[in-house]
Amino acid sequence: MLVFFITTLFMSSCYTFNGASIDYNKTKTIQIADFPLRTSYVWGPMASIFNNQLKDQYANHTKLIQVKRNGDLQISGEIVRYEQRNKSVSSEGYSAQTELSMTVNVRFTNNAKHDEDFERQFTATSTYETTQSLNAVQEELVTQMVKEITDQIFNATVANW
Repeated sequence: MLVFFITTLFMSSCYTFNGASIDYNKTKTIQIADFPLRTSYVWGPMASIFNNQLKDQYANHTKLIQVKRNGDLQISGEIVRYEQRNKSVSSEGYSAQTELSMTVNVRFTNNAKHDEDFERQFTATSTYETTQSLNAVQEELVTQMVKEITDQIFNATVANW
């Protein structure tokens, strides 16, 4: 019984049961800067959708306290690419599907373990039928891509995947 209690106490102080592996005795705060748009093509709401989702990801899946400066963990970066390209062509020679992609550059600092620091890019894509206009599907597709990218960032920073 004592071993079970000690194991449970250790597990609750170091890990959450959602994939995050954080030693909350050493890491208590996270600083997440707003990511500006640095793309040639811009859709206005994209930055706020991304920034809100990224902050919500850590608020909902960790016990870390979000701070404005001097966080134990620090995440910053920028949205560096947002573009569309033809993905497939119909038998008539016209574009049948269009691929929308989004890339985010991320700088991560772990002030407790600097060997985990990194700067890298995360990308997500979505495809839509060319019979639809981008305006009709943009919000849904951007929301999907943002979810995928914030999951990738979360996994790379605190889930050790």
